[in-house]
Amino acid sequence: MPTSPSRILRAVAFAADRHRFQRRKDEEASPYINHPIEVAEVLSIEAGVDDEVTLIAALLHDTVEDTETTIEEIGELFGPMVAAVVAEVTDDPTLPRNERRRIQLERAGGASREAKLVKIADKICNIRDVVSRPPTGWSFERRREYVLWAAAVAKNCAGIIPHLDTVAENELSRAMATIGNP
Repeated sequence: MPTSPSRILRAVAFAADRHRFQRRKDEEASPYINHPIEVAEVLSIEAGVDDEVTLIAALLHDTVEDTETTIEEIGELFGPMVAAVVAEVTDDPTLPRNERRRIQLERAGGASREAKLVKIADKICNIRDVVSRPPTGWSFERRREYVLWAAAVAKNCAGIIPHLDTVAENELSRAMATIGNP
């Protein structure tokens, strides 16, 4: 289904409002909203995704996890299909990081098509950021560990858009060439 620019723009505005006080963990403290926009951009531009539900879910993928937004609110504003995808890609922030990572890796293969696409694009963007704008204070080892885990999640979501799988593999190779050996 082709996208509706007004719904996409409404999702951008909603995400920008919800993430307005958040910054990325890089040295420049980049505005957090850049990340969900980049995730949607990877899907649209690099993978040719034009499905409105997937693109809106990409824009909103961190709102429940990182803000006071609820799945119910996403459903009311953007519909039950978007809410379902956002729910699938949302981690429980009350769990320890290693537990969240384990669950995410475990569930990735059984996710919906839309959730898998959002996850792959999210991991591509995060791998790129860990290489070019790493979180302040992350050692080469921590960066390497994150990249390997993110690539494993992306691999568990693979098989929907071959070009997107190739982009993820290429980003892993580039990352390992850059940070694989301190």
